[in-house]
Amino acid sequence: MTHDQPPPIDAPPRFDDPIAMLGQVVAIALDGNLPAPAATEAARALGAQIRALPPATVRDLFTAMLVGHHVHLALQWLHDAGVLALWLTELEATVDFSQEAGRRHKDVWEHTKQVVRQAVPRPDLRWAALLHDIGKVPTRTFTPDGGVHFHRHSEVGARMFEDVARRFAFDKPTRHKVKFLVLHHLRANQYDGSWTDSAVRRFDREMALHLDDLLDLSRADITSKRPGKREAALRSISELARRIEALRAEDAIQPPLPPGIGNVIMERFALPPSRRIGELREALEAAIDAGALEPRREAEYYLAHVAKLLEPPGNP
Repeated sequence: MTHDQPPPIDAPPRFDDPIAMLGQVVAIALDGNLPAPAATEAARALGAQIRALPPATVRDLFTAMLVGHHVHLALQWLHDAGVLALWLTELEATVDFSQEAGRRHKDVWEHTKQVVRQAVPRPDLRWAALLHDIGKVPTRTFTPDGGVHFHRHSEVGARMFEDVARRFAFDKPTRHKVKFLVLHHLRANQYDGSWTDSAVRRFDREMALHLDDLLDLSRADITSKRPGKREAALRSISELARRIEALRAEDAIQPPLPPGIGNVIMERFALPPSRRIGELREALEAAIDAGALEPRREAEYYLAHVAKLLEPPGNP
């Protein structure tokens, strides 16, 4: 067996082969059977060799593990075998790191394992689930009354992910997608029924590229054991998804802007066909999303806003 390919998942562990040893994590994730303690100790002994493996090899093994049904057991084995500390120090730091004062069972590591297990087993989504809360470690603060806060942990986590992406040699599309999901993983859970249609449209526009994955990550991120709280949170996300679909269908029948608005803008303001026309149209759509303009009005209504956009800077 070369060191360029992981071993078959049903191969017995070789205590002298770091790839074969690390390959056990895939078998654990698939069948849920933990290796003997000797294998765990052997993995610890091979720590330096495991850390020296090619990034692509480790990335592919981790990805195969992440989509397994028993991924939570495999993740715990990675920690117990010392591998997590070698390749994902950011995640290792979440072990026993409490999310609530005085409640060890609410630590970030246990929450993360549950989120990964609950996430739909798509590779990019589960990588995002794995890393969505790494920003909590450097952002945790305590209030005088014993409260715990993690202000802007999603932004910090997204920046931390850049180091992870380089370490594992992620390709550019995967890196961008996982970072996007980590950065925005709180957005859908902030929804409530008071959002206006404009706010829902704005959310859809901003999240559209990875909306399905984001909604699935938000569902997986609900781990509360309080009676009814989890069900209520899941209903809220489903309601948001339904409103997005309904507004998309409505806008497909009658778009927010009148047909031919680009031509009307060019005629009124004597502008030639150019990228600027598209930018003005996007500005109108953004204003509608923000609630500053009403949708589905006559062209003249929108031209007044375009006139303001075309005013020279500093014009009173």
